[in-house]
Amino acid sequence: MLGRPDRRIADDTVLVVGLGLFGTAAAQALKEMDIPFIAVTEDHAQATRHADEFTQVIEMDPSDRDALEQIGVQQIRKAIVALSKVELSIMTVLALSEMGVQEIWARAATKEHGSILERIGAHHVVYSESSTGKRVAHAVSGYMIDFFEFEDGFAMARTRAPKITWGKTLRESMLRTQNKVTVVGAKRPGQDFLYAVPEMVIEADDELIVSGRINHVDAFCRLR
Repeated sequence: MLGRPDRRIADDTVLVVGLGLFGTAAAQALKEMDIPFIAVTEDHAQATRHADEFTQVIEMDPSDRDALEQIGVQQIRKAIVALSKVELSIMTVLALSEMGVQEIWARAATKEHGSILERIGAHHVVYSESSTGKRVAHAVSGYMIDFFEFEDGFAMARTRAPKITWGKTLRESMLRTQNKVTVVGAKRPGQDFLYAVPEMVIEADDELIVSGRINHVDAFCRLR
């Protein structure tokens, strides 16, 4: 195993397994959001290429349970498995699941591959590359439920309504002025989607769809 695992694992540390197009995009997005992560790859070229770019890059077999224990996987709650090798992907998801990782996002090459991953412990299965890698990184951060990024630096996200909005109308919250985001609508448990109007009162259980510049959307979604 190459690379020195840092034993100081935070509650929000994410394990990123594989540094191909998908994994690198996810890791880069986590880095930009200041979410701590450990990147693991069994590919020597990938490990060397990204050693200076990311704080922790470890070259190891991600399905090796002894190696996973050495990097402290027992303390990690969330993982992104971005491996292109189907067998290694399956063995890694199985190992992470059985070692207690609570939230596993896994890239699948085919529907059949995805079905297997779900049966052995993957909680979320995705099927595309860099754009999905970024989307998964934002979702796994815990600040957003879903995230969509456009080419011009604009984004939309689905997030839980922060406390500053509870019991207020959108007009009273002044989110466009103070937070530089626009609320597109809200989804309440057991109800249809509500399109935003100035008089709409935000409730504690609401999930909001917000839009704006990426940094503004990210900052708003971090509010609690």
